[in-house]
Amino acid sequence: MMARTKRSRRSYGAGEWGRNRVRVFPDPKTGLYQVEWRDNGRRLTRSLGHREWVRAKREADEFAAGFATLRPNGKAEAEPGPLTLGRLLDMYGEEVTPTKAESSQRSDRAATRMFLQFFGRDRKPSTLSQRDWDRFIRARRAGRIGASGKPVSDATLEHDLKFLIAVFNWAARSKNERGRLLLDRNPLKGLKMPTEKNPRRVVLSEEEYQALLGVSRRVDWRFHVALVLAHETGHRIGAIRHLRWTDIDLEAGVIRWRAEHEKTGYEHRTPATPEALAVLEEARRRNPGIGDIPLLPAPRDPSRCAGRTLVRSWWNRAQKLAALEPKRGRGWHSLRRKFASDLMDQPLKVLCELGGWKTAKTVLQCYQRADEGQLRKALEARRRPGG
Repeated sequence: MMARTKRSRRSYGAGEWGRNRVRVFPDPKTGLYQVEWRDNGRRLTRSLGHREWVRAKREADEFAAGFATLRPNGKAEAEPGPLTLGRLLDMYGEEVTPTKAESSQRSDRAATRMFLQFFGRDRKPSTLSQRDWDRFIRARRAGRIGASGKPVSDATLEHDLKFLIAVFNWAARSKNERGRLLLDRNPLKGLKMPTEKNPRRVVLSEEEYQALLGVSRRVDWRFHVALVLAHETGHRIGAIRHLRWTDIDLEAGVIRWRAEHEKTGYEHRTPATPEALAVLEEARRRNPGIGDIPLLPAPRDPSRCAGRTLVRSWWNRAQKLAALEPKRGRGWHSLRRKFASDLMDQPLKVLCELGGWKTAKTVLQCYQRADEGQLRKALEARRRPGG
């Protein structure tokens, strides 16, 4: 007889009747979830001590899988069941993913679906090996897995696998309710990560920026504000479009960047340039609301921030109006690379604080690119014997 699981609005049951049946349900007075089971015909219950529905269901499955062992005080304790990839990714999604920026949360959820589809929910994480690693890389490169169904670059593969490595590293540091590590070790540690040999990292030129700036108000006043802020602050468009007026101090000339909208996950403040303050004043005239309202409101719902699709469409329209030939990689992020390259003479610590980068290594590897003028200037400043 197979174990069966029952779901309802009021409770969740797992296991088999007459063998290891358990049920979780909320206490009507406290709202804390209770677990209920039978021992020699007696109905026993105890509080799980929390109000988290997903966690309560997981604990019911664990309780049923190992059923109950008795503590010295006579109270029952669930013996954790075997850790599966599905349970591990669920735990990571409940406990770690919510601490990340919105875009990273979406990425985590997409990667979770993909890995579960490929390896299966019941696969034991500790059994993954080089063969599974290589098999996933081949399938992903061929486009056999993933939402798009298309082959992907090594850069995308690296991003996917870094997520899985992060989950396993977290599991190797985290303990279950009985004080045991979720994983004794990361089974994928040390495996070679695919890397893009020639990554496309376009830096927007000053001429291209001026061309876009010249047509920006014809696209939308909000696009003009976003474009200037991206150029002057070096921040991601996701962080810019989530700005609210409570984040702006026009008198002090300071912008607050909220942790939940930053990829690095930490809140920081940066000074605003005169150009940035000018467009902020313009935005205030265009959008004179008060309180915690968006700096760049959505057209149909001013209480919400402009969405990703909208800001992308602004950019594409501006390129056409500016008669710029389409170039793969020339998007909002190319402005962030321009910011890093424009400030190449500044100390890396200062640049990281201004643009919200986590490490100087990221800036050096992915964002800064010296142009010919900077290279010539460096050669001219080179010390010569007897000079």
